[in-house]
Amino acid sequence: MSGGPPKGLPSTGPHSLLDMPHPLAGSSSEEAVGGDSTPSPDLLMARSFGDKDLILPNGGTPAGTSSPASSSSLLNRLQLDDDIDGETRDLFVTVDDPKKHVCTMETYITYRITTKSTRVEFDLPEYSVRRRYQDFDWLRNKLEESQPTHLIPPLPEKFVVKGVVDRFSEEFVETRRKALDKFLKRITDHPVLSFNEHFNVFLTAKDLNAYKRQGMALLSRVGESVKHVTGGYKLRSRPLEFAAIGDYLDTFALKLGTIDRIAQRIIKEEIEYLVELREYGPVYSTWSALEGELAEPLEGVSACIGNCSTALEELTDDMTEDFLPVLREYILYSDSMKSVLKKRDQVQAEYEAKLEAVALRKEDRPKVPADVEKCQDRMECFNADLKADMERWQSNKRQDFRQLLMGMADKNIQYYEKCLMAWESIIPLLQEKPEAK
Repeated sequence: MSGGPPKGLPSTGPHSLLDMPHPLAGSSSEEAVGGDSTPSPDLLMARSFGDKDLILPNGGTPAGTSSPASSSSLLNRLQLDDDIDGETRDLFVTVDDPKKHVCTMETYITYRITTKSTRVEFDLPEYSVRRRYQDFDWLRNKLEESQPTHLIPPLPEKFVVKGVVDRFSEEFVETRRKALDKFLKRITDHPVLSFNEHFNVFLTAKDLNAYKRQGMALLSRVGESVKHVTGGYKLRSRPLEFAAIGDYLDTFALKLGTIDRIAQRIIKEEIEYLVELREYGPVYSTWSALEGELAEPLEGVSACIGNCSTALEELTDDMTEDFLPVLREYILYSDSMKSVLKKRDQVQAEYEAKLEAVALRKEDRPKVPADVEKCQDRMECFNADLKADMERWQSNKRQDFRQLLMGMADKNIQYYEKCLMAWESIIPLLQEKPEAK
């Protein structure tokens, strides 16, 4: 990421909504609207955002690269991409060192936020502050208020079911730390959000509560205008490109939600199976004490089942700590994108209503009022920012899920290899030994 002021995002230009081309259509717009040969929203979105190379404003990795043949080559490729991207960055943020604080009224966890930067907006080259979850929540709310046209990364869900998940356990705290670290890195990599005033304060202020009390930051003009859009405007219809985005997000969230529910059931069944294995193995060991020639094979089976139990426990932990959090993050991501899409619809509805009011005037050539032009500017700003963020999100999603699925495949391969080796190890013990002459 280069220094200085944020780069301007691509603009849609002065075209009206009806004149805007539909990026999901092929050579003819009719193919995208009707006909039996119309692809599904998933396929349309894949063509629009998946098959073309994206030149991201933050210098990200171009999309559409071919998939490597092996897991190691893919992981190396992803690591190489990160290293290349790191050479152009001027802002680095990490979340680590969680600490538990026990007070009279509450108990909570804080995390150390370390920031290193060469940007002129920072007075020092390095900062280290401590923040709790509600501070991250404050930051996200402020970003939504001040940057309403942009997609704000989601936070991990705050509430957990008491008695089911211990929010102060090492496993839970570490999972949340990773999610909070990813949240800040998403913002850091964004060419606009990373320059936000509230983000700067979050990273540098020693006493964030004092800043909150002072209320220094006001809503931006765009944010204030969107915030005060009344509910009296009704959108006639979304432009085709944004309607396709909405359809894709609905389908995407539905698919991920289904995968998440099934994955949780699989993990639950694996945990139950693990309990059975831990009771199953020792039975062979106690049985071996009663036998003579069978003692050694029975001990071997007991050890084999123990090794399989250990391998299954590792696989279950990997699914819980690595696979499920990514699914949930992207489910929340789709909700965030829908929220921005809804705000865009509100601005378009306001613009259409004001434009219709001008058209109903009895003047021969009614002059377009300044507030209508400003509303059109806001709408075009929403269109440009939303499309740019959607492309960036799609690029990140491709990389994240390639890495996630490759990791899942690798973990399953390791699990079955360990089980195979365990069972193969007892074959010599079970074979008939030739009698001594």
